[in-house]
Amino acid sequence: MKKLLHTALALALLGFAGVVSAQEAAPKKAKKAAAPASPTAPKSVMHIVTVSWKAGTTPEQIKAALDGAQKLPAAYKGITRVWSKTIKAQGERTHVIAMEFASEQALKEYADSDAQKEWYKAYLPIRERSTTFDVTN
Repeated sequence: MKKLLHTALALALLGFAGVVSAQEAAPKKAKKAAAPASPTAPKSVMHIVTVSWKAGTTPEQIKAALDGAQKLPAAYKGITRVWSKTIKAQGERTHVIAMEFASEQALKEYADSDAQKEWYKAYLPIRERSTTFDVTN
């Protein structure tokens, strides 16, 4: 009987230790989830613009604006890639233009650059509304 009592007590202590151990491990897992981006994560900046066009804008005008965006990497060295083929859009915005900038500094220097001013000649006259998001790691 004594052996049975010792065995039951030992099992209870092991079970308690397991619960405490699991509770201590849980916060560590949460901390790992909140860690900064990995060292291999890109440092580039995504500049994402969702657009709705003015009433009466023609498909040719929209194409000219999107084609102009596609030419930006050649016109401005800080832009590495551009995406402008909208696959799915929700709400009133019908198109998206995504630009990848080499860095936050490149994005800042793009504002009022000759490349931006040239592209805006086709884009701004037909843009009704837009929303912009800039995101990085």
